[in-house]
Amino acid sequence: MNIQIFGKSKCFDTKKAERFFKERHVRFQSVDLPSKGMSKRELESVIRGVGGLENLIDPKHPDAALVQYLLPDAQFEKLLDDPTLLRTPIVRNGQKATVGEAAAVWKQWIAEEG
Repeated sequence: MNIQIFGKSKCFDTKKAERFFKERHVRFQSVDLPSKGMSKRELESVIRGVGGLENLIDPKHPDAALVQYLLPDAQFEKLLDDPTLLRTPIVRNGQKATVGEAAAVWKQWIAEEG
């Protein structure tokens, strides 16, 4: 299992995701979105894993409404340029991905590995 958790250091749900995997002794890589961001390929993979770009935009972000009016290619570029627009945590397991708290899916991933 190759778990990556993309999040923000002060995000409660990101801390919950990290705690979830720590408690189950599953190794993961933690990535701070505001400082590191995501690569183009990582973002493309996550979009495929969560079923679309619209699922990634954080509705609480001040610019979220503006991003909704951009064309898909422009939305993609905006998310690459400003990773704080992404909802967190984004948890990747290979080609699979979740956005937000998704303990049921994470449990399923662990069960499939075991």
